[in-house]
Amino acid sequence: MLEFDHVSKSFWTGKQRKVILDRVSFRVELGNSLGILAPNGTGKTTLINMMAGLEKPDEGTITRACRISFPLGFMGGVVNRHTGTENARYIARLYGLDPDYVEAFSRWLCGIEEYFDMPVGTYSAGMRARFNFSLLLALDFDIYLIDEGMPSTTDVEFNRKAGAILRERLERATIVIASHQPATLEKFCRSAAVLRDGQLFMFDSLEEAKALYDYQTKG
Repeated sequence: MLEFDHVSKSFWTGKQRKVILDRVSFRVELGNSLGILAPNGTGKTTLINMMAGLEKPDEGTITRACRISFPLGFMGGVVNRHTGTENARYIARLYGLDPDYVEAFSRWLCGIEEYFDMPVGTYSAGMRARFNFSLLLALDFDIYLIDEGMPSTTDVEFNRKAGAILRERLERATIVIASHQPATLEKFCRSAAVLRDGQLFMFDSLEEAKALYDYQTKG
């Protein structure tokens, strides 16, 4: 279970205060994947980072009573000057897992061959996305956090393998995915929410959330 209790978060932009959350309360129950619709610039990345514990609330409490992933796309734990091998083994130790297993799994899944033994800073954007996603799937979480969908890659074999593993994980894990595109959520979520003006409006179905989102973004 992941729970926000009267959580507030805002930033000073230099000209005005930008409110991300204003005394927001909600709960993500295991087994009920949640999609969050939010226009660009409204704070969906900040919200996902707060769920992961990467950013703290200004007020309120966040309770994490389960294993929650780092956000897909987050590279904060990866050191560019270190090789894929070194990074995979470091992440494994950070989460108390077998470094040999995490290295082997990541090496097999991302399929970047000799680049796995080169510094991550030399990777292309597609290779970095595949490497990061392989680390995410090498670890076992109750809730997986995804900000703006799957990694952008044209590698067919990677997409096939990663997609099959993700579908298997979904049978026993929960996903929280935030995006400005409703179509991104359709494959993963039944319930959904809309982030707007510092509030999170929760709905039992994605269709209900899309109706509000479309009205607000097009109105």
